[in-house]
Amino acid sequence: MGTNVEVVFAQLSTAPISVDAAIAAVESDTAGAVVTFSGVVRNHDGGKQVQRLRYSAHPLAHAVLGDVVSSLIAGAADPDGHPVRVWVSHRVGPLEIGEPALVCAVASSHRAEAFDLCSALVERIKAEVPIWKEQFFSDGSIEWVGAGTVPEQDGSAH
Repeated sequence: MGTNVEVVFAQLSTAPISVDAAIAAVESDTAGAVVTFSGVVRNHDGGKQVQRLRYSAHPLAHAVLGDVVSSLIAGAADPDGHPVRVWVSHRVGPLEIGEPALVCAVASSHRAEAFDLCSALVERIKAEVPIWKEQFFSDGSIEWVGAGTVPEQDGSAH
């Protein structure tokens, strides 16, 4: 299983990321389903007005992202044997309200496999990739929100 999965793109990005670009990258003649997720910067959190965010990544975050994607695609398969295509990116740096922070697209012959893999990718990235969100509120306060785990020096997360 997983031998027929193509990771088209899996990176952190300082540049804006696009759902349309992700869809275009994974579409194919054999894909009957293209499932996307876009995590967008919202203007509120915990009852406070958010003005903007900044994401910071651990130096090994890209390697952890690669490990997460690799582990999930190892169990992925299209029931018809056609390629499953994956595109995922998480922004780092400053973001404004309305900008995508995490985009994931999965193409497969059938929707169930595409939904399952896209959902699993998003959940695992949020839980395991060491990226921290700095929220700037309209009242002048700042809050850090942690995500993922800090990798050990050998590159493995703990």
